[in-house]
Amino acid sequence: MIYYVVDGSEDCFYTAVFDAYRQKDAIITSESNLQTELESRIVEVTADAEKAERVRKKLRQLDGGAENDIHLALRSCDPLRENTAFGYIRLIIEKGGPVRKMLAHPVVLEMSDITGKVTGELHKLKGFLRFMENAQGVLYAPFSPDNDITDLIAPHFAERFKNQRFVIHDVRRKIAALYDGEQIILTSVDSAEIYLSEYEKYFEDLWKQYYKSVNIASRPHEKQMKGYMPVRYWKFLPEKQR
Repeated sequence: MIYYVVDGSEDCFYTAVFDAYRQKDAIITSESNLQTELESRIVEVTADAEKAERVRKKLRQLDGGAENDIHLALRSCDPLRENTAFGYIRLIIEKGGPVRKMLAHPVVLEMSDITGKVTGELHKLKGFLRFMENAQGVLYAPFSPDNDITDLIAPHFAERFKNQRFVIHDVRRKIAALYDGEQIILTSVDSAEIYLSEYEKYFEDLWKQYYKSVNIASRPHEKQMKGYMPVRYWKFLPEKQR
C-alpha cells in the first residue's frame, strides 16, 4: 500500500491524484497520525501547480461540476475525504462523464454524504451565526463548525451586510474571514480579545429577556430545540448562556 500524504490544500490534493492515479493500491490522505500496514510506503506530496491544473482540466472536460464536488468534499471533517474524492475522480475518468447520479456506487454515495454534510452545516450556520459589535463598530462572530467552511460562509454575510465590516472567526481551526466592506480576506488568528460596544451588552440582555418571555417553563421543549439547533452550536448563542 502506498500512502500519499497531502497538506490539506487543493493543489496538493490534485498533485497527489496525478502522481497516484496509476497506482492501484494508492491512498491519499491528510491525516497526520497514520496507522499504516507493514511494508506500506509513505510519500509526502508537494504541490505542483502544473500537475494540479492538468487534473483539473481533465475533470472540466468530463464533468463541469466535478471541481465543485471536490471543493466541498475537501472541506469535510471526514478523515477519508481525500481518498473518497480520489475514488470519485477515478470513477469519472473511467466512465468518461458525470457519475453523481450513480448512487448505487459506494464511492458516489460516500461523496454525496460528505458533500451533503458540508452544505447542510453551511445552510444551518447562515441562520445560527451570531454577531457581536465591538467598540470600533466591527461585527465579530465566533463559531466552531465541524467542517472547514469559513470562507464559504463569508460571502453570504458580505452580501447581506454590504458595507458593514465584520470578522467570522473559526476558533477551532484558528482562522478568520475579515471583511472590510469591499473584500474578504482569510487569515490565521491565534486568539481574539473583543471589547464590546456600549450597546452590545444591552442588546444581548434584551435578547435574553425576549427568549425567556416566549419560553414556557411548564412546557419544556429541549428535544425539539436540539432537532432545530444542534447542541454543539449553543455555546455561541447569547440566549443559551446562563
